[in-house]
Amino acid sequence: MSRTALGTEGAWFEPEEMGELRRRLPIPYVDVVPVRTDVDGTVSQVGLLLRASGAGRIIRDIVSGRVLIHETLREAIARHIDKDLGPMALPRIPASPVPFTVAEYFPTPGQSLFTDARQHAIALGYIVPVDGECAPQEDALELAWFDVAELMDSPVLSEMENGHDIIVRRALAHAGVI
Repeated sequence: MSRTALGTEGAWFEPEEMGELRRRLPIPYVDVVPVRTDVDGTVSQVGLLLRASGAGRIIRDIVSGRVLIHETLREAIARHIDKDLGPMALPRIPASPVPFTVAEYFPTPGQSLFTDARQHAIALGYIVPVDGECAPQEDALELAWFDVAELMDSPVLSEMENGHDIIVRRALAHAGVI
């Protein structure tokens, strides 16, 4: 049965319902680190978004978002890449996505390396090579590609919030480039 037939296309819950669920249940998320690879498949660049945070700061960020009801992980990854990087990003999502890490976000700072003031969320982390033309969409102001060495030697990761810098470091370590 399709998502449209089930009435799940678009919003998952009304905003009031979602707020109540966030207070009561862990919410599943995907965290995606978009990368460019060289001809050998080695990660050469990391794509980071520039956007306004909930606190009104301008921050660097990864692609991230909820998994909707009746949505596979592959569909969630593709939807969030399309939403943030545009329809021409051409992501190479694995047929059987296995996360490189799992991050538990808690609303209470200090309970974990990851925080999300809105909710308790469990995010599966993915490294996704993108081959196409990317353009920031929706609330993203910019997408910048950083060479791995440049990224590790710059203050860029300190511009990230909620532990997303740790997700990027874990992704690069998992890919064997740091």
